[in-house]
Amino acid sequence: MLTARENLLETLKKDGKPDRLVNQYQPFVPVMNDPLQKFTRGNRVRGKTSHDRWGTEILFPEDAPGPMPHVTPENKVCPDVTEWRKYVKVPDLVANCTDGWEDALELAASVDRTEKLTMGFMGTGIFEQSHFLMGFEDALMNLLLEPEAMKELIDVIAEYRFTYAKLLVDNLHPDVILSHDDWGAKMSMFMQPDTWREFFKDHYKRIYGYMKDNGVIVMHHADSFCEPIVEDMVEIGIDIWQGVLPENNIVKIQKELGGRMTLMGGLDAGIDRIDSTEEEIRANVRHACETYGPGGHFIPCMTYGLAGTIYEHTDRIIADEIDRYNKETYGI
Repeated sequence: MLTARENLLETLKKDGKPDRLVNQYQPFVPVMNDPLQKFTRGNRVRGKTSHDRWGTEILFPEDAPGPMPHVTPENKVCPDVTEWRKYVKVPDLVANCTDGWEDALELAASVDRTEKLTMGFMGTGIFEQSHFLMGFEDALMNLLLEPEAMKELIDVIAEYRFTYAKLLVDNLHPDVILSHDDWGAKMSMFMQPDTWREFFKDHYKRIYGYMKDNGVIVMHHADSFCEPIVEDMVEIGIDIWQGVLPENNIVKIQKELGGRMTLMGGLDAGIDRIDSTEEEIRANVRHACETYGPGGHFIPCMTYGLAGTIYEHTDRIIADEIDRYNKETYGI
């Protein structure tokens, strides 16, 4: 029987031989106590309203699954993208995050690398940061109405993002980096594929290229419909697309990719409810395993961007059903 680490690595290989389906985030140990996390997200506390380092208001109600930006006409950081230099102040990661890596390195050193992989984390991607600054509608409209100003602002955000990635890679040396940026809704992308390619593709190719050049596995979270750009996602260096919604034609994508990118997700987030039944959850998980597992390079997983679910019973039953499927199908 392969270790969780070995099984994941076999799953990623184009011609690998995993002995079972990877069970969600089982192979990964998140390392999220690094200075980048503390500096950029350390003030996000459940039950409190805060502001991120760019100045965006962040709401985190007691009953919410996570913190979210709250951008209004009155509080938006960048009300006019043509004057973005007047409004946008880029956080200085080098000045604030070069030192103080001891806690993160200690946690990483405690991980048994024969069994698990260390995972660094990068929240709030390039597109997400743009709409954090001006609101979702303005961000999408400005891509079409003010493309030159948006390109300038996105260039600055992307350079910040590259600096973040470089500091994380150079100091922590993680096995995997989970990088977030949602590029679509449930049934479509937020923008035309060519618009995504024009504004974002090359920036991600540079960022993910640096990770891969330094031996880091690239896991990109987008719980989105991204089917039109899967070839681009391979090209920019994504090893694992985490968050792949079942609204994407996963079987078709598997056949087209032929193992060049692993798909992680496939479960319906609608099962994560306080009133969801065990039978409902197990049926959804079993459907994903039976439908997508045979195509290979698939990891059944809730489409959220980190391990766990909103309701504890959902996560427990999902993990158990994947284990059941593996035992029945692979004898493990």
